Amino acid sequence: MNKQVKSIRPFIGAKDFETSRNFYKDLGFEEATLGDGMSVFKMGELAFYLQNAYVKDWVDNTMIFMEVENVEEFYNELIKLDLPNKYENVKLSTIRNEDWGSECFLHDPSGILWHFGAFK
Repeated sequence: MNKQVKSIRPFIGAKDFETSRNFYKDLGFEEATLGDGMSVFKMGELAFYLQNAYVKDWVDNTMIFMEVENVEEFYNELIKLDLPNKYENVKLSTIRNEDWGSECFLHDPSGILWHFGAFK
C-alpha cells in the first residue's frame, strides 16, 4: 500500500444547508461549491465536505476533532465571533483541561460537535 497520504476529508450533513454554509464561512473556512447540494470547506490544508443531507441519527452522532496550536487563543477567537447569538442551536463550551491536553466544544447549527483541542 502506498502510504503517501495527502489529506482526509470527512463528509458531514446539514439540517439547513444555507445556514450551515454561512456558519462555516463565519467560522473562517473558505467555501468551494461543488454542486447544488455539496461544498468543500477549507482552512489551510484542512478540509471537509458539507452536504445538503440530514439524517438525525447520523448528524447527532458526528464529532470532529480539530487540533489547534493554542486552545485558549482559539477559544477567545470563537467568543469574538459570537456564533451562538448569530445561529440557532449553536453552543460554545468552555475549555476543559484533561490529562492528554485541553479542548473546547462547538455545536454547529445542525448539531455536529466540533472539538478544538491541543495535545500536551
